[in-house]
Amino acid sequence: MKLYYSPGACSLSPHIALYEAGLQFEAIPAPTKTHKLPDGTDYYTINPLGYVPLLELDDGRRLREGPAIVQYIADQAPAKNLAPANGSFERYKLQEWLTFIGTEIHKTFGPLFNPATAADAKSATMKQLSARLAWVDGELAGKKYLMGDTFTVADGYLFTVTNWAQYVGLDLSGFKNLLAFRALVGARPAVVAAMKAEGLVK
Repeated sequence: MKLYYSPGACSLSPHIALYEAGLQFEAIPAPTKTHKLPDGTDYYTINPLGYVPLLELDDGRRLREGPAIVQYIADQAPAKNLAPANGSFERYKLQEWLTFIGTEIHKTFGPLFNPATAADAKSATMKQLSARLAWVDGELAGKKYLMGDTFTVADGYLFTVTNWAQYVGLDLSGFKNLLAFRALVGARPAVVAAMKAEGLVK
């Protein structure tokens, strides 16, 4: 398998999942600014949408949306328990979390990274994001991870997007459960390995 990623972007989530699953893969940088691969290939020829992540299977088939990719990865290593069994209620709860993180947190960060976003719009976005994270903080009360005591691919995704708070000036200090979660996830060997691979930590 090949994972096309950009350091620190949402592609860190499947990067973490691949390390957690213990699968063999090749990580290929696809910088979001240049869209040029290390060998000079135009990334748009790989993914016409231009964004990451993209997972290419050994037979050439491709997946290009993070929540789909991480579930595929989890299902390749069922013994790792990175996702509940397909068809179970718990699997739908995992999908609920992946959807919420993707639509309510991940996408909400977007305007904060855009220099063209007006100051008042950024302020409103910060308030909306803080409200969503306050809800997540409440959901984490008394739990180690989003689904309870077991780490899943949703945890890797939440860790990835909340990592962006430091770059946009979003204060997380009031969310003690979220901070405890981030410390726990951030210390996992697979997470450290993925972040080292992307040059995010030494």
